[in-house]
Amino acid sequence: MVLPITAFYASLLGICYLYLSLLVIGARRRYKVSLGDGGYEDLGRLSRAHGNFSEYVPITLIMIACFEANTGQEWAVHALGSGILFGRVLHAYGLGKHAGASWQRFAGMILTFLAMLVTAVGNLVLIHFGL
Repeated sequence: MVLPITAFYASLLGICYLYLSLLVIGARRRYKVSLGDGGYEDLGRLSRAHGNFSEYVPITLIMIACFEANTGQEWAVHALGSGILFGRVLHAYGLGKHAGASWQRFAGMILTFLAMLVTAVGNLVLIHFGL
């Protein structure tokens, strides 16, 4: 089975994850902190952006792969992949740059939740109705 659209978004998300990892590693080396945030607010925010990414992306990509495998709706798979990609990038940017709430974090979470919800409901509809 070939899932080229999911592979495309998984690859872009993988690059984003590597970038977030490098940011955390750089901050850890700068502050000489091996575990935790050492009390450095920016390291804490970067670590959470990295962790948050790793919490939401895998399950969403699995659901998108299932959706792509079960439907021929390429435009919908692109919409879902774009939603999680832009949602995670916006959220990570907002969390990395702002100590408190920001429109980027809010918009990023909305896009992430929408991608997850629409994908989950889409898969359930496909399974139940066999569309």
